[in-house]
Amino acid sequence: MTMGAAASTASDGLIESAYREHSRKVLATLIRLLGDFDLAEEALHDAFVAAADRWPREGMPGNPSAWLVSAGRFKAIDKLRRRARFNAMEAEIADQLTADAEEGEDMEATSIKDDQLRLMFTCCHPVLPQPAQVALTLRELCGLTTEEISRAFLARPPALAQRIVRAKARIREERIPYEVPELSALPERLDAVLRVIYLVFNEGYSAHSGEALTRTDLSGEAIRLGRLMLDLLPQAETMGLLALMLLHESRRPARTTPDGEVVLLANQDRTLWDQALMAEGFDLIDRAFATRQIGPYTLQAAIAAVHARAGTAEDTDWGEIVGLYDVLMRAAPSPVVRLNRAVAVGMRDGPRAGLALVNGLIEEGNLADYHLTYAAQADFYRRAGETDAARQAYERALALALQEPERRFLQQRLRELGDAP
Repeated sequence: MTMGAAASTASDGLIESAYREHSRKVLATLIRLLGDFDLAEEALHDAFVAAADRWPREGMPGNPSAWLVSAGRFKAIDKLRRRARFNAMEAEIADQLTADAEEGEDMEATSIKDDQLRLMFTCCHPVLPQPAQVALTLRELCGLTTEEISRAFLARPPALAQRIVRAKARIREERIPYEVPELSALPERLDAVLRVIYLVFNEGYSAHSGEALTRTDLSGEAIRLGRLMLDLLPQAETMGLLALMLLHESRRPARTTPDGEVVLLANQDRTLWDQALMAEGFDLIDRAFATRQIGPYTLQAAIAAVHARAGTAEDTDWGEIVGLYDVLMRAAPSPVVRLNRAVAVGMRDGPRAGLALVNGLIEEGNLADYHLTYAAQADFYRRAGETDAARQAYERALALALQEPERRFLQQRLRELGDAP
């Protein structure tokens, strides 16, 4: 590699790293300053183009986020002035943005961080349908692609993209403010915000597709947002969701081998689990239960805590887990909760008990396109000694799985079953 090529590679890495670290924070501030999602996204792109030109020569500034916000804002003003030849309103907007910029607004890191919280509540405004709230926040605040979000929603990407476009238009037409609601309005807005955080964490903890099992950037972002929400509104379900995320995150070091292969919970080296995250999660669960306002996130956290407290897989109290799932089924019934409960029943009462419940779900048509349904079915058949049925179920799971480590795990299970007769 020549010196010029090495320098180019290093500068590309600098910009890519800066984009990962700063882009969502900068976009949130640009959306507030410019008052328009699409203009802010264009400004973000232009700011990073400018950074790619200047930073390799001049060095990264001391406050990269503030530099990018400033560059993006003035790029947007220039763009509006060029458009003013065709639309006089663009000139008025450019003049107002220039006046705001000349006031010398503080761009400290705290201010930019707060803009992410403002944007979250804007995207989760009650005038928007809840699916649009979640999709828009995942796209704008967390940077998930339309394809990633569509998998979380089990929706087609074109339909999901239209949902996001309509949500942006609604915010513009309704003049929804970029602000954190008054304290009296926070509780009614909390459910949508927590659901967004939950989906972001899930995508980070177990990516739906791709080469890696996890995306630490997304799970870390979700935990950070969870902490922000806890500071703002320390209600039981906020505590429960943060506890749930921390307990799952504590197991990350043990979930894969050094070369990225899946390690099932029963086979994980529990000495690798993060004890500090576990302790924080346990404390939050205790605080949530003390309120006596126990919701679905707190119940899921309590289930995770039973796993976390077991010294070995054999020590797991599956009876307690089934009992907690019974309560969760009453609080927030769903096919996925039923599937998880079926797995717990199979661990408590044997594979045929679990198999009966999973087969019932499949016969009803629930989760017919969910690879983990067939993976659970296959594992119960395998444990029950029904090799041919297990092979068919693993093949069905493999056909539906999109994540490469999971696909390799399922292929390994098939190899372990031997050749079909």
